[in-house]
Amino acid sequence: MAQPCPPRHTASPQSDGACGFVNAPNPQALPLRDNWSIWTRFLGKKPEGTVPADPIPVRRLDRATLDALDPTAVHIIRLGHSSHLLKLRGRYWLIDPVFSERASPVSFAGPRRFHPTPLSLDELPPIEGLILSHDHYDHLDRLTIETLKQRVQRHYVPLGVGARLVGMGVPAERIEEFDWWQSHVAGDVTLTAAPAQHFSGRTPWDRNSTLWASWVITSGDARIYFSGDTGYSDSFRQIGERFGGFDIALMENGAYDAYWASLHLTPEQTVQATVDLRAKLLYLVHNSTFDLALHGWRHPMDSVLALAQQKSLPLATPEIGEVLTLGQPRENRAWWQALR
Repeated sequence: MAQPCPPRHTASPQSDGACGFVNAPNPQALPLRDNWSIWTRFLGKKPEGTVPADPIPVRRLDRATLDALDPTAVHIIRLGHSSHLLKLRGRYWLIDPVFSERASPVSFAGPRRFHPTPLSLDELPPIEGLILSHDHYDHLDRLTIETLKQRVQRHYVPLGVGARLVGMGVPAERIEEFDWWQSHVAGDVTLTAAPAQHFSGRTPWDRNSTLWASWVITSGDARIYFSGDTGYSDSFRQIGERFGGFDIALMENGAYDAYWASLHLTPEQTVQATVDLRAKLLYLVHNSTFDLALHGWRHPMDSVLALAQQKSLPLATPEIGEVLTLGQPRENRAWWQALR
């Protein structure tokens, strides 16, 4: 017997009228190709250059290095793909952490990471909060969730994703679910789930049964935006207006394709969305870790670097394991350009 639909799902403005979710209307959204065409192309012969031939540089981290970071500042540490460790005024947070070798439901097949993580799960400090954008395998990783389930104080997720975590052993009382525009205050950190244009599902039979979201994270007077996975829409302008701009925007840049053009940002859209958000600094995510696309692995960063230079838009392309501290000067390096 099917489980009854939670009232918060059916009451959501994002409800599909049954027990799932839909994107907001977007006249700019380009049509998707049918699933057969997408999967046939994606599982066919891959183009050259989607996987790096040279090792990806990784800056090794340890607990002593993390704890030595200024406890009064805001630090963003790139773990790979969309995974980040934040140190927000002395307390640690995780965004979309994936520590498994593969972004896959199984350990023996699926996209394999190009590089090790800069520290292991066992080396992570106690985590105040863990934020998830949606339930795809390259963002919600069972191994990571199960390993950390007693070391994370609170899990902050879009509607429906909480049941996924409970199934992975996370106590229900440690989970907060959000619809778009809902907020939660945790000490000096305020979290707001914001719109995104994407989809969800972990099997062929549960598509869009959970919600997807971008996130606004404020700590003191610092404002951070995390796009999650998303296509382009007017929501970026709305978010920028509502929050008055951002100190930094962690923006998706990778896995785009004409066959699914409405679900991921192209390099041009990544730059435009950052302008719409009124962000002072564009920080690129969703690349250089997993082979999830049909474009060259360097193409996202090469393209955005050129576009950002044309628009005089400050850009951050940190190495894996690099620490970016808001308000501190840094020299951005195009680290990938020396690699094949």
